[in-house]
Amino acid sequence: MKTVRHSARARIAAVGIATTGAMILAGCGAANESGSTGSSSTSVSGTISGAGASTQQAATQAWVAGFQTTNPNATINYDPSGSGAGRTQFEGNGVDYAGSDAYITGAEIQKAQSRCGGDYVEVPDYISPIAIVFNLPGVTSLQLTPSLIGKIFNKKITMWNDPAIAAVNAGVTLPNLAISTVHRSDKSGTTMNFTDYLSQAAAADWPYKASDTWPTQGGEAAQGTSGVVGAVKAGQGTIAYADDSQAGGLGKAKVQVGSTYVDPSAAGAAKLAESATRVTDGGQYAFAYKLPRTTTDPSMYPVTLVSYFIACAKYPDAAKAALVKSYLTYVISADGQAAAAKAAGSAPLSDTLRSTIMPAVAAIS
Repeated sequence: MKTVRHSARARIAAVGIATTGAMILAGCGAANESGSTGSSSTSVSGTISGAGASTQQAATQAWVAGFQTTNPNATINYDPSGSGAGRTQFEGNGVDYAGSDAYITGAEIQKAQSRCGGDYVEVPDYISPIAIVFNLPGVTSLQLTPSLIGKIFNKKITMWNDPAIAAVNAGVTLPNLAISTVHRSDKSGTTMNFTDYLSQAAAADWPYKASDTWPTQGGEAAQGTSGVVGAVKAGQGTIAYADDSQAGGLGKAKVQVGSTYVDPSAAGAAKLAESATRVTDGGQYAFAYKLPRTTTDPSMYPVTLVSYFIACAKYPDAAKAALVKSYLTYVISADGQAAAAKAAGSAPLSDTLRSTIMPAVAAIS
């Protein structure tokens, strides 16, 4: 198991293997009503533990470091075990909070409500583009249509010099090399977002529903975002999907949007999220959003994820509730979002969304 622990004085040590049309994003903006850091004026202490999305790992390190400058006696533990594992642990009362790139839905809603003894809190805290990463000798620039991405990951196109790929990459010498796809082996919110994109934008070539478990046979499976990136780097002719913050020096495909090919970017993710619609199944404090994957606006990047912080509205331990509330307040504050953007290249929450979700955070007790 891979655990990131953050200790009392901003010391971060790794243990283990080192939507109504809500205006979600519009840039960093001013701080919220709680002050520039989002933390209360009174320092909190104690320990809370969370688990979930590996995409949030770099952001979490920045959040904890920032939070502990004013709360030096607080300890935040976070295990980047994957979105599905994080939700399962939270619903089973194994952790105090979860991070998830997929919002709670279906039968999990009742499980979360049962664990919390009532309402749970679910708010966006991290929004980022998903990069289509590749490792292809001699190729530094690659353009892909939604149809091509669907066919590649559905094993309908298996060679890099396939005429269909060459047709949209004029001037690029594509090698006579087999395509090796890599996907997540664990239940993953990144997988949920990627398959949601394919199911909407490439429905004719991707006959599967959005799922946090990879739905097809074949290809290489890897654990977590770091595992996927490592597998792509270790191979030749490899292609995968990964949070842009961890793509490193890998090639990143431009994705067709309308008649233009678009790079993954925080600005493009922010613009897409501006058109998201709220999903209200989870109750009054669940702020989940559905993204418009079929946009033809080239200012938007459609392969984007919205990641969530999931907590209980009520905790039996008042001190633990105070710590969860204070930490989450900092995470979604202007300062917290700026720290995540600097560490992970994510798109900060707008002041509009922060005002919308603050009542849910304020309800934690």
